[in-house]
This record gives sequence, structure tokens and C-alpha cells, in this order.
Amino acid sequence: MKGREKLCAKLSSAFLRKWWFVVAVSIGFLLFGIIVVIFFMSWVKLVINHEVTLRDGTQAFGWWAKPPVTPIIRIYIYNVTNADEFLNNGSKPIVDELGPYVYTEKWEKKNITFHENGTLSFNQEKIYYFDESQSAGSEDDVVVVPNIPMLSATSQSKHAARFLRLAMASIMDILKIKPFVEVSVGQLLWGYEDPLLKLAKDVVPKEQKLPYEEFGLMYNKNGTSQDRLTVFTGASDITKYGLIDKWNGKSNLSHYTTDQCNSVEGSDGSIFPPHMTKNTTIHIFDKDLCRRLPLVFDKEVVASSDIPAYRFTPPKNVFGSVEENPDNACFCPQGPPCAPSGFFNVSLCQYDSPILLSFPHFYLANDSYRTAFEGISPPDPEKHNFYIDVQPIMGTAMSAKARVQVNLAVSQVIDIKQVATFPDIIFPIIWFEEGLESLPAEMTNLMGLATTVPPIARATIAGILFGLGAVLLVIAIWRLVRGANRLSSLHLAPGHISQTNKTKDVPMSNVPKY
Repeated sequence: MKGREKLCAKLSSAFLRKWWFVVAVSIGFLLFGIIVVIFFMSWVKLVINHEVTLRDGTQAFGWWAKPPVTPIIRIYIYNVTNADEFLNNGSKPIVDELGPYVYTEKWEKKNITFHENGTLSFNQEKIYYFDESQSAGSEDDVVVVPNIPMLSATSQSKHAARFLRLAMASIMDILKIKPFVEVSVGQLLWGYEDPLLKLAKDVVPKEQKLPYEEFGLMYNKNGTSQDRLTVFTGASDITKYGLIDKWNGKSNLSHYTTDQCNSVEGSDGSIFPPHMTKNTTIHIFDKDLCRRLPLVFDKEVVASSDIPAYRFTPPKNVFGSVEENPDNACFCPQGPPCAPSGFFNVSLCQYDSPILLSFPHFYLANDSYRTAFEGISPPDPEKHNFYIDVQPIMGTAMSAKARVQVNLAVSQVIDIKQVATFPDIIFPIIWFEEGLESLPAEMTNLMGLATTVPPIARATIAGILFGLGAVLLVIAIWRLVRGANRLSSLHLAPGHISQTNKTKDVPMSNVPKY
């Protein structure tokens, strides 16, 4: 009997240990499944952060330093067709929008230097190639446009002493300088010799001289920029990845009244901090913009190779008046009058030339500025809005259309006869669209993996862990319950047999006799 009890105890102990171990394993699978559901995307983020960080020798660094893309800039020029009638008779100016004149671009970061504080410095190289096949004309096309150097000088002299204005009028008369110039498209963009600038080289004090002798809207931009940019690599702080730390050694501009408006901490437009949400506000900084340009979420789009992206555009009041956007008060350091709503004054970055930026066709400005001219069609947001499509997980720009119009704010100056009949007017010169249509397959394939694989992998791994854990747990519990019933039967069986034997073994002598 004792042998049977020992055998049952051994069987019970081994049986319970085996299936309780299975229960523990199944619970481990379930717990690990819960951990995967909760933390898997955080692990993915860590991997993405490591991969996108700018480190010498990595694929991400190579794409950033020498992008395998072909950006395109399309330029439209407002050709003035009635300059004489406008000046002599006060006729409404008529403009003919010519273009696009298309240039393909090649970008590369030069003179890259890494720093120990998680930043690197470089000079941006941009090479422009005229693409006649995509253009509506040739660089040799002749256009008539406002004489920007002259009109800038006369506008600046409006508050100078009268004898200076009269002297300026005499000089312009001698040099035969007129309010409109007839130049080729190539000259307007890349530079032509201007008699006023040539004169200024000899008479203006050294500290006030302009850094160029020719005038062109894109003069000295074809090549490696002299501006030195320092950006965050993301190694120390991924939230600043790709943002500018210093521009020519300076952390801030000095034009405006607040640190926020003087800040240069924005992207160059190619990469942004990863893991964006629809509440993220991104910033772009370019010295020609003379400020950081904020962009907010507009809508979800499908970019090249069916990669989901977020479209970011400037807020509608980004160039609003102080009444419309009080945050813009800092951009008017000299006080009223400030730039009208829909325009941004970049004169502080353009040697005090009265240059106002706007969106093409005066989009978001009062329509009276457009209707002051003949030949400018109403603005179309699809054609004239500024936007960037960004892959939100990795922070890479998928496509972009940076559209900006360059205008000249002309002031009437009675004492200078050449512009005595030129009214106060905001005259459009050109507008351009610099953009990126798509990314190459090698980049979009990686982004496709980053966007589609992690959610599927998380669901698959979690499903396997939950399913395996649940199946093992059910089997283990069923075996434990079933085993417990069998063991109970084994314990009961020996006692029953013993009782029966006791009854059979009672001696006959002990049976009562009657």
C-alpha cells in the first residue's frame, strides 16, 4: 500500500511540474505579446533615429550630402508691354507673363566638417542648367522690366535732402538711366552691367559698397555659396535633426525685434525631424526669405511610389498685417507703415532695396494689387500655393513646390524727373517655382519599408505570441484538470481494495454463534 502511495506522489509531482511549466511559458508568451503591442513602435523609432542620423559613411548621410534627385526651378517673368504709355500717359501697366524658363539643378554639400556637439558645417553648392526642351522660350528672349537698381535708389532717396535728389536726377540724365530696362532673360537672372552700380563702386564709401558690380536676380547663385551653414546631425537630439544651428557663425539674425523672429533654427527644406504629427509646425530658413517660414499641416497625400505623406503649407496669415497676425509685429522694426497684408518686406536682407515678397499672382494679398495691372490672371491655389510633402515617420521631403513672387515697391519722387510720373505701386518682377517632383526608387523603397513593414510586423508578431500563448494555456489547463481527476482516482482505488480485503479476512471463529 505504501508503495502505491509513493508511486502516485511521484506521478503527481512530475505531472504537475510539466504542465505548470507549460502554463508559465504560455503566460510568458502573452506578456511578451502585450510588450510588443505597447513598445514595438518605440523600438522602430529608435532604429529609424539611428539610421537617419547624419554620420559619415552611412546611406542617409550620402543621400543628404549629394541628393540623388534633380530639382527643377521654373521662372516666370512679367514683361511690361506699355512702359512708355505708363510713364508718359499714366496708363495702367500691361504685363505679359512669359515662361516658364526651366532650369534643372544639381545639389551637393561641400566642405563638410563634423563637430563634437552633434552638428556639422557645410557650404551648399547649386548648379543650374538651362533646359530648353521644357522651357517656353530661350535665355536670349528680350524682356522689359522695372530698373530695380535705379528704382531702389530713387525710393531710398525719398526722405533725403532735396539737393541730393536733384543731383541724382542729373547723374541719371547723364548716364541715360531709365525706369525700365530692356534685357535678355539670361541677363535679368544671372547678371548684366548696370551703370548705377558701376558708379557706386567708385563713389560709395567702402563700408557701404555692394558686394557685386552687376545686377541679376540670381546673380552669384550658380555655384558654391559662400554662406556657411551649421546643422544638427540628430546624434545628440533627434528633435533637432536637420535644423540649422548657425548661419555664418550666427545663431540669430539681427534685423528684427524679438529672438523668435530673428531665429534661424529651421530646415533647408530637404530633411526635417522625424516622427511628425498633424500638429507639428515645421520651419524653413533661407537667407533670401530673410526669415524662418512656418508651415502647418494641410492634408494627407500620397507621394511617389504610393508613399503616404503630410502636406505642409504656410498659414493663410503668414504674411498678414499686424492686425491679422500680431506675431508679425516683430518683422516691422521701424514701425508703421509696415508691408501690406500678403507681402513680406525683405529690404533688410537686400541692401535696403524695397523688395517685397508675396505668393505668385498676389495670392493671399488684396486683389487690388493684381487688378492694378492688366495681364495677371486671378490666383489659383493649386498653381500658386507654397507646399512641401513630407514623409512623417522619417522626416524626408518627398516633393515640394516652393513658389514665391518678387515685387518692387516703387515710391514716387517728384524731384527726380525720371520717376516723377511713376506712382506709388508694388510692381511684380518675376515669380518662380522651385520644386521636386519625386524621389528615386532606392529612397522610396526604404521609406515604403519604414511605413508599411513595422505595423504589419507588430500585428504579426503580437498575433503569433497571443495565439501561441492562448493555445498553450488552454492545453495546459485542460491537461492539469484532467490529470488531477485521474490522480484522484488513483488515490481512491487502493483504499477501496484494502477495505474489501479486510472484510474477507475476518476469522470464522470471531463470528457470533446463535
